Amino acid sequence: MPEEYALDWAAATIGIVVGVAAMAGMFAASVVLAPRRPSPEKGIPFESGILPSPYVPSQLHIRYYIFAILFLIFDIEAVFLIPWAVVFLQVKAEAGNLFTHGVANAVFYEMGLFLAILGFGIAYAWRKGVLQWR
Repeated sequence: MPEEYALDWAAATIGIVVGVAAMAGMFAASVVLAPRRPSPEKGIPFESGILPSPYVPSQLHIRYYIFAILFLIFDIEAVFLIPWAVVFLQVKAEAGNLFTHGVANAVFYEMGLFLAILGFGIAYAWRKGVLQWR
């Protein structure tokens, strides 16, 4: 192993040791210097001075969840579509032989099928009235 690698590892080791020592010192200082005045009010989950009320369940309508899931589906579709377009244009520009040209066409039609399935999904959701905010 070259000597310069050992120097790099030595610097990393020293940094880790100093970081761990600093964290341990801060935790120790917190334990030693923090005031301790226990009370029943400090034992409740939220230390705001207001006693908690009993749990009352609230109901959320399912359309909020469906709307959020549809948003995520079409947001992720856009994330897949942009890199695909960049790579497709690069492959199409380099299509010198018949095999590369055939692969580019197959990839194009696969993305068309993907968009058709997503279009069917949005049409179905629209038809069911999921996208109407009432």
